[in-house]
Amino acid sequence: MSTDDDTRFMRLALALGRRGQGTTAPNPSVGCVVVSEGRIVGRGWTQPGGRPHAETVALAQAGQAAKGATVYVSLEPCSHQGKTPPCAEALIAAGVARVVVATKDSDPRVSGAGLAILEGAAITVDTGVCAEDALRDHAGFFLRTEQGRPFVTLKLASSFDGRIATGTGESKWITGGDARRAVHAMRARHDAVMVGGGTARHDDPALTVRGFGDVPQPARVVVSRRLDLPLMGTLARTAKEVPLLLCHGRDADPMLQRTWRDLGAVLLPCAAHGAQLDPHDVLQNLGTHGLTRVFCEGGSALAASFIEADLVDELVGFTAGVTIGAEGLPNIGALGLGALGEAARFDLKSVSRIGGDICHIWTRAQTA
Repeated sequence: MSTDDDTRFMRLALALGRRGQGTTAPNPSVGCVVVSEGRIVGRGWTQPGGRPHAETVALAQAGQAAKGATVYVSLEPCSHQGKTPPCAEALIAAGVARVVVATKDSDPRVSGAGLAILEGAAITVDTGVCAEDALRDHAGFFLRTEQGRPFVTLKLASSFDGRIATGTGESKWITGGDARRAVHAMRARHDAVMVGGGTARHDDPALTVRGFGDVPQPARVVVSRRLDLPLMGTLARTAKEVPLLLCHGRDADPMLQRTWRDLGAVLLPCAAHGAQLDPHDVLQNLGTHGLTRVFCEGGSALAASFIEADLVDELVGFTAGVTIGAEGLPNIGALGLGALGEAARFDLKSVSRIGGDICHIWTRAQTA
C-alpha cells in the first residue's frame, strides 16, 4: 500500500477520533480504521466514558474481514489490562497483518509496550504517519500524563479594540449569533468549561452546550478563591444536573464550602498565589480529577493569570466589528510587563469569518 494511502486512511482515523473529544476523559479520544484490500471494512472511535476503545469498535464492525487487514490507529494500542482488555491483544486475536500508528503513547503503562506486543506476534508495525496531527489531537491526554495538567484553550470574544464589556459592564452581545453557536460547538469538544468568579457573579452563566440537541455536557469549573458565588444562581440550581467543580482557596469560608457541597458541587481546594489562586495548582487539581481538555472563557483576571503562568496552550479569539473605547473592560487583565520581549507569543493557526465576526486561532509558539 502506498504512502499516500497510509496518509489518507490515517487522516480518516484522526477525524473519527475527534468525534469523541470532550466525552472520553481521562482516556484519549482515539480513531481507528480497518482496511482490507484497499476497502474500509471497519471504523471506530473511543466511546463516551472512554470505553470501548476505538480498536474494539472498529474490529467488531470488521468481523472476519479483519483477518489479514491493515489497521490505522491514531494512538499506540494499549497493552495493559484496565476496565477493558488490551487492544494490542485484540488486534492479534483478530489476525490483522499490519498496524499503522500515528504516534506512541506517553502513558508509562503503554509507551512502546503495545507496539512490542504487536511486533512479537509477527505483525508489521509502522509509526509516525500524520504524527504532528496526532500529537495535537492528543495533546490534552499527553499533558495530563506527563505534567499532570489538562490542555488549556483560552477563548475571548471582544470588540475590535479588545474590550469584553462597556464601562457600565454591558456585554451582551458583542459578537453575533453565529459566533456564539461556534463557541457552543467548541465547548462540546472539551471536558470542561472554566470561568473566573467575577464572570460567574456578573453573568450568571449556565456554561452548558446548547443548540446541538441532547449531547454530553462538559463539566463546569469556576475559579473563586473566596467561594463567594451566587447561591441562588444558575450554577447553584443546576449543580446536581451537570457537574460543577469549584476551585477555591483553602481558607474559603467553611460554611460556604459546606453549602456548595450540599448543593451538589465538587470542591477542589487550591493553593493561593498572591490575591489569586495559583493557576498551576488549579490545573493540577483538574488533572487529578481526570480532565484533559479545558475551555477557559475568562474573565480578564483569570485570563491574565493563566497567560502570566504560561499555561495557555491555545488562544481562540472572536473579534466583532464594533469599538467600545478605553473605558471598556479589557479582555485580558494586567500582566505587569516591563518590555515587549516578555510578552507571551503564539503562532497563528487559522483565521475564518463566522457570520459578521472573525475567528482567529493561535497555538503556543514553538521555541527553537
